[in-house]
Amino acid sequence: MRRIALRVWVICWLVLVWVLLWGTFSVANFVSGLAVALLITWLLPLPAVPVNGKVHPLSLLRLILTVIYFLVLSSVQVAWLAIKPGPPPLSAVMRAHLSVKSDLVLALAVNIFNLIPGSIVLEIDQTRRRLYMHVLDVGSDRAVERFHRQVSVVERLLVASFERDEDWRPTLSEESA
Repeated sequence: MRRIALRVWVICWLVLVWVLLWGTFSVANFVSGLAVALLITWLLPLPAVPVNGKVHPLSLLRLILTVIYFLVLSSVQVAWLAIKPGPPPLSAVMRAHLSVKSDLVLALAVNIFNLIPGSIVLEIDQTRRRLYMHVLDVGSDRAVERFHRQVSVVERLLVASFERDEDWRPTLSEESA
């Protein structure tokens, strides 16, 4: 059932993107988008991604609100760094260790960190669960601590939303690893 729901979701998403790219909603755009979506999902099927655990809606809502807060706060900070007089801010590549269990949640974490202005993930060490990120403005201990706190908050909310220990059921490939 989950597999069928995912396939329907992907097809709907591709049809929506198709219609948005054309800029007008019409029956012809919808039907052609549906044909393209079916063709893409048939010719280029996505590999199966193991999904473990359960989604906890309240924790997910907290995650979404926290990410929105970080987006706004970081946008203001980056804007201030761009217009303030003086030398450019000191930037660095920093390492962050995440304790997430699934590759899907790791990918979600990477996407969240890439969305937040002022940092971008450069490298992912999948086996050790480490991210190497370019971070803008690490000129003070306070700024470095803010970066580590932000990573810790996002990680904690991801685990609460998707990977609680009581819901976690590892797949056979994870048990043998």
